[in-house]
Amino acid sequence: MPVAVLTLAAVLIAVIVAVNWGGTTAEEGGSPSDSGAPTEVQNPEQPDLSAAETRDEADLLAAGPVDAPVVLVVFSDYQCPFCARWSEQTLPSMMEHVDAGELRIEWRDINVFGPASERAARASYAAALQGALWEYHDALFEDGERRSESELSEEALIALAGELGLDTEQFTADLGSEETAQVIAANQQFGFDLGATSTPIFILGGQPIVGAQPTEVFQEAFQTALDAAE
Repeated sequence: MPVAVLTLAAVLIAVIVAVNWGGTTAEEGGSPSDSGAPTEVQNPEQPDLSAAETRDEADLLAAGPVDAPVVLVVFSDYQCPFCARWSEQTLPSMMEHVDAGELRIEWRDINVFGPASERAARASYAAALQGALWEYHDALFEDGERRSESELSEEALIALAGELGLDTEQFTADLGSEETAQVIAANQQFGFDLGATSTPIFILGGQPIVGAQPTEVFQEAFQTALDAAE
């Protein structure tokens, strides 16, 4: 593992261990739970973690210009209730900054809850190949709720693609393709290498945020990062 990644992993793990938070983990019986409360905000003087940003023009799991002054890296799982809540409550306001060209969002599925999460991540990438990543993402987290494991079966995911008007034949092929599997596996390993083994975890403007914090926390962190970048 590169030294830079090791350093990032050490910092991120330290942040996770140092705070009490209500995120979900793979160790909690393998089943997401809605219990718990969000963590307090991390120490604002944490070392810079902006090396986690890829700014890759070919990245289909991203929104916003590659040269945006601020980047938000999201480590998520489609079976995580806190990820669903954040996507409903906070992601829309972050997307406003994306539309303004001030923010880039890079989405990284780490699938801590197993096969159903991994299938959903592959399905979101298959949707991204048809330019419908965020529509599919929003459908998976509709009304701020996660779908049940049975609703993340291959058949259900293909049916959802059809409901969204996607080419289901192409979607099915992409869902099962080796390319899709490799992209999802690489993003997951990237998150694990950084020490992101729970969800949700964010790196906003190089600073970690652990848990589904209130929208105000993200807005303040974004403004701080934007001011620093200008």
